[in-house]
Amino acid sequence: MKKLLLLSNLCFLFVISSCNKEIKSEKGGIDVISNVYFDASMGLDKMKNFHLSKLNYSGDTLVELVPNLTFPEITKNIYYIKDSLCYELGVENSKGIVLSEISKNQKPLLLEKKKEGALFSKDLIPNYKNRRNLTDTVLFDKKYKRFEVNSPWSYTRFYIYETDTILPYSLYKHTEKDYRGRLERLDSYNKKNDVFVTLQLMPRKKWDDEAKEIFEFNHFVKSRKSE
Repeated sequence: MKKLLLLSNLCFLFVISSCNKEIKSEKGGIDVISNVYFDASMGLDKMKNFHLSKLNYSGDTLVELVPNLTFPEITKNIYYIKDSLCYELGVENSKGIVLSEISKNQKPLLLEKKKEGALFSKDLIPNYKNRRNLTDTVLFDKKYKRFEVNSPWSYTRFYIYETDTILPYSLYKHTEKDYRGRLERLDSYNKKNDVFVTLQLMPRKKWDDEAKEIFEFNHFVKSRKSE
């Protein structure tokens, strides 16, 4: 219970966005991974890893698989996301589902009201105007621009990967416009609770199997209707 309460208080803020840059990724996915270090000032031994979300996209349509926090190989829930709305598909009812019919027959939920998986928000980074730019760094063979935001209650460092490839979602869109890249990682230290958190967005080209089945079935249904 303590772990779940901690996760609910972490600022994992996501924004659905549109963009006018040159290259738009049409298909793929992204894993949202977090490492939480308790009593961080005493060392990094008390660590828990959380696979928060498996986002899959085809164009501007997203299918989100929400992993079980204890057993991430098990899917806890599935959401269909379109624009600023989402629809809960559930795991058992996701097979053979027609997404266009779901949007007609099911009452949608505003993205900012969704309470599990990737949490979406249009909020700005707190204290962003007082940020301080840092030197570039290389992580996992990728070069990142960096900046930090320091406040009495927390210290956060942000990592932006410079790229023209645009995904149908983003972390803190205002930051990505300012730095002309994609925010893929943030490290944050809660000074009061002595908790250090890393959040990583890990883009990939392939869909998860469950999302692939949904996308391919809907493509088949759409192609049959157009015949």
